[in-house]
Amino acid sequence: MKLLIVSALSGSGKSIALDTLEDCGYYCIDNLPLTLLQDFINHVMLADKKTYAKTAIGIDARNQFESLANFSESLKLIRDKGIDCEIIFMQAEESTLLKRYSETRRRHPLTDFNIPLREALKIEKEMLTPIAKHANVVIDTSRTHYHQLRELIRDQIGERDFRHISLQFQSFGFKHGVPLDADFVFDARSLPNPFWIPELRPLTGKDKPVADFLKEQPLVTEFFEDISTFLEKWIPRFEAEGRSYLTVAIGCTGGQHRSVYLADALINHFKSPMVNVIVRHRELQ
Repeated sequence: MKLLIVSALSGSGKSIALDTLEDCGYYCIDNLPLTLLQDFINHVMLADKKTYAKTAIGIDARNQFESLANFSESLKLIRDKGIDCEIIFMQAEESTLLKRYSETRRRHPLTDFNIPLREALKIEKEMLTPIAKHANVVIDTSRTHYHQLRELIRDQIGERDFRHISLQFQSFGFKHGVPLDADFVFDARSLPNPFWIPELRPLTGKDKPVADFLKEQPLVTEFFEDISTFLEKWIPRFEAEGRSYLTVAIGCTGGQHRSVYLADALINHFKSPMVNVIVRHRELQ
């Protein structure tokens, strides 16, 4: 049996994630009180293993603080029953969350006359720390819109049951910030930059002239080989430890040329029937 626990900072996309998982065949429940989790496992999931073979439960800061603080104990009890349980935690930068609440005018669940929104976000982050520290995958949605998030959930979670590990390569530009959900970050800014060649400047790493230019650069080839050799050595170790997701971020200055080319080259190198490999070009989106 498969149980996904989806937790998130309010406004970072938990509802979208649950809707997407439901489309992928999961039985989804939002905002189940943690105090009822054990009863749900014992009297619902285990009593009807066919209906609840793939279940996703949303848990957020509307739970009591004491229940969230004891999440480690709840997780151990679930796994002791032989249920394959994974944790997905979603987050976004504070400025992004503030903007989203301003645009939607929705009320944060922890705000009241004495607690303003900014303070509520800090309290919520602290409350959900016991869940976040157990997360198998952390997704940062600061620069992800609705359709991108649905695609990411489908590729990385909803359609990977037959694969061993989900490996995501992400290109980005350092001038826009380092991705918060990356497990490894590699800096390609020391490589030859097509930006300084006028005819290549308006193109991206997905265009053939840029790719041909970078293929001819010995430093680019060496950089690619170093990363691929490192990952080939350590991916099996992550799998042996039960790791289900791994995000590798490749950054250059603007996230248009070098990082895009390298991310695409890496996904072609690691593509395999046994590995779910996806690519995301943050600045191109």
